[in-house]
Amino acid sequence: MITVWGRRSSSNVQALMWCIEELGIDYKRIDAGFHYGVVETEQYKAINPNATVPTIQDGENPPLWETGAILRYLAGHYAKDEFFWPIDPKNRAIIDQWAEWSKLNVALKFTSPIFWQVIRTPTDRQDLAKIKQAIFEFESALAIAEQQLQTHSYLAGQHFSLADIQFAHVLFRYYDIPIERAPLAAVAEYYQRISSRKPFLQHVAVSYSELVNTK
Repeated sequence: MITVWGRRSSSNVQALMWCIEELGIDYKRIDAGFHYGVVETEQYKAINPNATVPTIQDGENPPLWETGAILRYLAGHYAKDEFFWPIDPKNRAIIDQWAEWSKLNVALKFTSPIFWQVIRTPTDRQDLAKIKQAIFEFESALAIAEQQLQTHSYLAGQHFSLADIQFAHVLFRYYDIPIERAPLAAVAEYYQRISSRKPFLQHVAVSYSELVNTK
C-alpha cells in the first residue's frame, strides 16, 4: 500500500495518481497542500523538508518526494509493461529523455506562466502581453511534440509510456482554459487518444474550480 500526500487539484499529484492507476497499485491519498494544510506541519516536513506535494511512502520504505523521481521509482518497481519503462538502458533512456523534456519544457512553461496567470490572477490584474508571450513559448515547445507525434502514436514511440504521463497531464488544462491555441493537429489527435484512458479521466481530467480566483 502506497500512501500519497497531495491534493487532487495539484497537477503534479495528478501525474503521480495517473501513473499509480495505470500500474494498478493500491494506494491511500491524503489531501495536503493549498488550503488543505498539512504540508507546514513539523510532522510533514520531517518526511518532505520542502513542504511541497506530492510525497509518497511505499510500505516501510523511506518517503519520496519530487514527482519525477517518484514516477521513475514507481515505473521501475511496478511496471510490468516493457514499453512503459524498459529494462534495457538504451530504450529506457529514450523514455526518460522525453519525460525529462516534458517536465522542463512543457509542464514548467505552462503551469505558472499560463495556467496560474489565467486562472489564479483576477482579470483586471492579468498582464495579457505577458500571457501571450508565455503561450507562444509554450507552444514553441509543443511544436516539437507536434513533429514527433506526426510519425509516432505516443510521445516516445509507438507505445504508451512514462513519458506520456509527464507530457499529457498538462494538456487537459491547456485545452480547457480560455485561451487562443495554435492549430497543432497531431497534438490534438494525440490528446483525444490519451483522454480516452480511464486513469487519465479519473485523475487528470478533473475540476480545478478550487484554484480559480473569483475576486
